[in-house]
Amino acid sequence: MGEDVEAQEFSRADRTRYREQVHRCLDVFERMLSEHQFHTDDPMTGLEVELNLVDEHGDPALKNAEALAAIADPAFQTELGQFNIEINVPPALLRESGLGTFEATLRRSLNDAEARSSQVGAHQVMIGVLPTLAPGHLSPSHMSANPRYQLLSEQILNARGEDIRIDITGPERLITTAESILPEAACTSTQFHVQTSPEQFAAYWNASQAISAVQLAVGANSPYCLGKELWRETRIPLFEQAADTRSEELKAQGVRPRVWFGERWINSVFDLFEENVRYFPALLPITSDEDPVAVLEGGGTPSLAELRLHNGTVYRWNRPVYDINDGTPHLRVENRVLPAGPTVADLIANAAFYFGLVRHLAESDRPLWSQMSFQAAEENFERAAEDGIDATVYWPGVGEVPATELVLRRLLPMAHAGLESWGVGADERDRLLGIIEQRCLLRVNGASWFVDRMHQRAGEDRYDALRATLLEYCERMHSNDPVHTWD
Repeated sequence: MGEDVEAQEFSRADRTRYREQVHRCLDVFERMLSEHQFHTDDPMTGLEVELNLVDEHGDPALKNAEALAAIADPAFQTELGQFNIEINVPPALLRESGLGTFEATLRRSLNDAEARSSQVGAHQVMIGVLPTLAPGHLSPSHMSANPRYQLLSEQILNARGEDIRIDITGPERLITTAESILPEAACTSTQFHVQTSPEQFAAYWNASQAISAVQLAVGANSPYCLGKELWRETRIPLFEQAADTRSEELKAQGVRPRVWFGERWINSVFDLFEENVRYFPALLPITSDEDPVAVLEGGGTPSLAELRLHNGTVYRWNRPVYDINDGTPHLRVENRVLPAGPTVADLIANAAFYFGLVRHLAESDRPLWSQMSFQAAEENFERAAEDGIDATVYWPGVGEVPATELVLRRLLPMAHAGLESWGVGADERDRLLGIIEQRCLLRVNGASWFVDRMHQRAGEDRYDALRATLLEYCERMHSNDPVHTWD
């Protein structure tokens, strides 16, 4: 949701000054890329997970401030809605049992946080869209207290000039409006970070785009929203619509959306930052006192604060990240495709599949994206979000194929090879990728399990059924048994 900011109003002069500073930052970023200023040795990987909070009945618990105070761990942070929090897991090297470290750290942190937050009536749930959310929970008054959320909401609504309209059609249809961006809070994700050199960034981003659909197919976990059965990964259309700054007329003119898959394969990380600056007006035109040219020419590392803030308000499903660690800049691909959950074991299996597959494809002698149109990748993405484990996708050399068959026959061996290149041991590869294999063989993921359980409760009141199914989900989530074993 961008950097922490203070509540304020913006003048035309603020916007002019910000645009000038963003372009100045972009020029400096281009110089840094050409001068090889970036840390590229021994790349790290990272993980963030957004969580929902519920009460003992399975209804949203609007208590993130109380929960964070009880947890008292700086790894946990506020999120947009009062029923959200986020955990940032420390980065790790995959060759040093990084996946096992992620798993152990996440389980330990979540168990400790659950014990503490439950004392204030807030239980944690890892699921893409909290199914027991009702329209009343998306009132602007239920936004977290951090000023940046209110400011961002105001700017998006001002840019639209009208309320946000949500219209999603799946097995059922949801049509609603909102007077704030709070519907975004319904979308809780898992974010994987992979550090890369400037020279390799384009390959890793292109590979991430190409495999996003398959990630969604095997990892979908968001089938209900506001009482309706919608897409298997409803987060995708919900987030796209909730953060849309365009009026209907601007959509008809072909203006690009703020939540964006993209429109082309790239040749450099600079392409993405330059597109963000060229296509999208500022939402938060806040300038710093830094002169990035002076800092760079003085031998320092510029923060590029305006460019980073602007980049944080363009919501690509695979986002480029410029960051600084111990005074040295680095680049990351932030993969934002997947929902949270269902279990830590499932989540880390998803991580293993992504990290392994993206490395293998990025370092392949014949790039996948040279054999596949960008439009095909985007169409795959939409299909997988809608159909989940039952999706059919296009793949070069294969044509139209069930996503599960593609994973079993082609992609799992690639993921194994990629993890081996990272230095991940055979036992860890077999265990985690075995979870993906079983999901595909049994055609079960979080979304399909939840929908099946709900259909078994078809005669009940919809929200009673959602609460009962969510509480059952929570019980199994805490067992850490992968979702394909939930009979």
